[in-house]
Amino acid sequence: MAFVTFDLFSALVDSRTGGTATLDGIGVRRGWPVDAVAVYDAWDARNKASQKEAVDWVSFAEHSRRALSATYRDLGLRGDPDVDTERLLAGVADWPLWSDVTVALSGLHASHRVGVLSNVDDVVFARTQVASLVDPADVLTSERLHAYKPHVAIYRKAREAGVDVHVPASARDTRGALEAGLGVVRVRRPGHSVDPDGPHPDLEISGLAALPAALATLVG
Repeated sequence: MAFVTFDLFSALVDSRTGGTATLDGIGVRRGWPVDAVAVYDAWDARNKASQKEAVDWVSFAEHSRRALSATYRDLGLRGDPDVDTERLLAGVADWPLWSDVTVALSGLHASHRVGVLSNVDDVVFARTQVASLVDPADVLTSERLHAYKPHVAIYRKAREAGVDVHVPASARDTRGALEAGLGVVRVRRPGHSVDPDGPHPDLEISGLAALPAALATLVG
């Protein structure tokens, strides 16, 4: 029985759709002149950059607050980053799963240990719709591992925890897992691609319905 982890906000959750909707609600309240999609994309890029550049571990919520504050400053938006970050991260409860997730994860439990490897805090993960689909003991967050993607440390710690295969969608997650020596089955999701200058996974699937066959090829 292989231990298979999934990335939360690319492979399982349509975070761009969900995050944009949450920010749209904040923007209406704040009277923003900028489309919420642009705000989400700016915040998401800054949030990931903050995690990548981190030397000492701080919470995902703090990275998110710093990123939102910088986004407000750079786009000239009104808002309180502290209050609005709380609203944004509370909103993850409504961020939608990709349509194939619930059935795929439910079926996978029969033959594999199923978990999540994510940069989020425990409390943020607990709010997501994924939380009810996996055993809490098999959830590996940055808060628990004190490391962030794409640093190799988080993937090494995942291997030490017994992870055999990681299922990402994003370029940085695919590259990080491969460079750490994890087995990788990349699921193709809208808005995500592989790094053209980085290693490519041996196996890619168009949706999670194809994952059991891919895992059989990879781990037997």
